[in-house]
Amino acid sequence: MKKIISLFSMILLLSCVSNKKTISPNSLVEILTEQENGGGNLHFYELISERAEMSMLLNDPNLKRKIKSDDIINSNFVVLSLGKKYSTGNSISISDVKENDKNIEITVLEKETKTTKDSLTNPVYPYTVIKVNSKKTIVFKY
Repeated sequence: MKKIISLFSMILLLSCVSNKKTISPNSLVEILTEQENGGGNLHFYELISERAEMSMLLNDPNLKRKIKSDDIINSNFVVLSLGKKYSTGNSISISDVKENDKNIEITVLEKETKTTKDSLTNPVYPYTVIKVNSKKTIVFKY
């Protein structure tokens, strides 16, 4: 009986762990959302560093509970969009983050699958939103 209670307690504790992903051990970067659909028509990387630009993120249903309008004071946000794709399995994310005295280098990883004869009739728009807990200049690498 004690083993069952211990097992149940362990499962309960593990299920309460946050699903927020981080890349660096010091939480310099937080991946707020990675979605296979919902991004823009075009392939782009957008840096959001001012309060006026923040409304787009604050109104996103995937981000509403993860960010506050005051986060822009100490953080920048990055929106990575892969554009229109006609097959599943496409994604855009970051693979590495390096900070130096002047800037933060973010290495972007784009995973694109080949379009086949069984491709989707309705396109998907993969995107990722990242919070960078710094106001340093951000440089993208591929």
